[in-house]
Amino acid sequence: MDLSTTSSTADSLMPSTVIKETARQQLVKLGAGGLSLEAVARDSGLAVTEVEAVFPHRDDLLTALVIDAYNASGAAMEEADEAASGAGASAGARLLAVTRALRQWSFDHTAEFTLIYGSPVPGYHAPQDTVPPASRTPAVLAGIVRAALEGGELTPPRRTVPGPPLLLPAATELFGGVPEAPFSDILERGIVLWSNLIGLLVFQVFSRTHDSVRDEAAFFDYAVAVAAESIGLVVPLGADTD
Repeated sequence: MDLSTTSSTADSLMPSTVIKETARQQLVKLGAGGLSLEAVARDSGLAVTEVEAVFPHRDDLLTALVIDAYNASGAAMEEADEAASGAGASAGARLLAVTRALRQWSFDHTAEFTLIYGSPVPGYHAPQDTVPPASRTPAVLAGIVRAALEGGELTPPRRTVPGPPLLLPAATELFGGVPEAPFSDILERGIVLWSNLIGLLVFQVFSRTHDSVRDEAAFFDYAVAVAAESIGLVVPLGADTD
């Protein structure tokens, strides 16, 4: 192994790591709208030119933070699903495990959660580079729904989409095609589940339910179970989570 090459690679990564960590601290204090390269340079002890050499514009830095946040939250869900699946959990228990993992990540990284799921940052438009990391969350959910479908764990719905499919071809391809009746609208239902999950997290992270809910964690589990009913999946609650 060429130690000089390894050392050089590590040194080249350090400014990016320091800059992003400083920027995350600023997200907590100022929010994404208050992020600036000048402030990051000041707080990190780097010259502005050093910051600009890595991230030429504020939007480049924001994009890096967005990608990191999507990847980190997606990884938390993937790890939880791998553990639950490895333990032989049902699809419903797997869903509860991954949504709990996302909830924990959201509370542990509130600034990053706000960056990707809060109000849009004025003047910032996320580039295509952010799409694959953002897709990790729905991909985990889709994998669980697919497993439930193939394992016979879904109850047929009482309502189906009236007319042609409502989704774009790319979404259908992600799932592996449109299932046959009576589950031909399971993709649409999966997106309802996904949007319900993010909305629920927004309510909890931003304290929209603190004055009406006695136990936020228990309510979260209950809400996930209720949302899962829309796709015909039973989520076990209480002591029995297998």
